[in-house]
Amino acid sequence: MTGTGVGPELIRLTDVDAGYDHEVVLHDVNVHVHEDQFTGIVGPSGAGKTTLLRLMLGIVRPMSGSIEMRPDLRMAYVPQLETVNWDFPVTVLECVLMSGSRVGRVSLPWASKPEKAEAHAVLERLGIDTLADRQIRNLSGGQQQRMFLARALYRRPELLLLDEPTSGVDVTTRHDVLHLLADLHEDGVAIVLTTHDLNGMAAHLPHLVCVNHRVIADGTPADVMRPEVLEQTFGARMEVLEHLGMRVVVDERPEHAMKWTS
Repeated sequence: MTGTGVGPELIRLTDVDAGYDHEVVLHDVNVHVHEDQFTGIVGPSGAGKTTLLRLMLGIVRPMSGSIEMRPDLRMAYVPQLETVNWDFPVTVLECVLMSGSRVGRVSLPWASKPEKAEAHAVLERLGIDTLADRQIRNLSGGQQQRMFLARALYRRPELLLLDEPTSGVDVTTRHDVLHLLADLHEDGVAIVLTTHDLNGMAAHLPHLVCVNHRVIADGTPADVMRPEVLEQTFGARMEVLEHLGMRVVVDERPEHAMKWTS
């Protein structure tokens, strides 16, 4: 994957194999992330999408190959909502401050007035500043996702990594998240996200990478959302239709006939 970015390179993975307990999950992966990139990584569950993000974060070390990263690169990560312990007794504002400042210092329990003001400004930008004192367990799915975006943005990242940011949210929230990410990208934040939502999410992104334990294809949605590529990626024949100038994917398996892929 060379990506659509033409700006300076942030991360380069070269010939990387990676996995867990000596079991290879990703094989021979080549990824270049540039500072002007907005990329969606698509593939089925267990294909290695999250592992690819963890390689970029440095959480997973490669079994072979190399990873190069621009020195002092500021990154932020938004996990899947279902992986979060929502019973943890913390407010929205506290959760944002706990992410640490852009210089790496955790702001609690003695956050300064400027730090709190900055956290409130980020929450306001995402439309949830009125929820600053609410316990995180009392948030809706869309509010939870906005809170984690605020937590990430508080670090002023140059690269934002998101794992299935629209999983488990309604259509309105999905559209809101897409618009927010597009605005962030316009502001100069490089974005890489994972998704299995071909029609609701992937079709709207400028650059896609299909992954199933290796990189199957990468390019624009027009390049990637083709029956032969999707079959290699998802293991099932899919029909691709044109609708209002956009590509729409339909799973052709009998038990899923005419069901939109999501």
